[in-house]
Amino acid sequence: MTAPQSWVLIGLFATLMLGGMTIMTTLLTRTMTASINGLRGEMNGRFDGLRGEMDASISGLRAEMNARFDAIGTRVDHLDKDIAALNRRVWGEPSGE
Repeated sequence: MTAPQSWVLIGLFATLMLGGMTIMTTLLTRTMTASINGLRGEMNGRFDGLRGEMDASISGLRAEMNARFDAIGTRVDHLDKDIAALNRRVWGEPSGE
């Protein structure tokens, strides 16, 4: 084999190797991109469901707390009336009854 034939074979081998590496890199990049996009879509679906659950839980908690605060407000109103009656009795003021 002559020198030019050797150089042609070296060039051909280098071209095939670079082409193969380019194809493999391109395929690997596409595969990784598709996997990441699929994972991103799956995570968004789960986070949307989780967000809905959290909103429902917080709304329920807000309603329960409002009901309890209303009940405490009613108790405080009754307690205020009772203390006013005791003050009138202790201090000898005429009762408003």
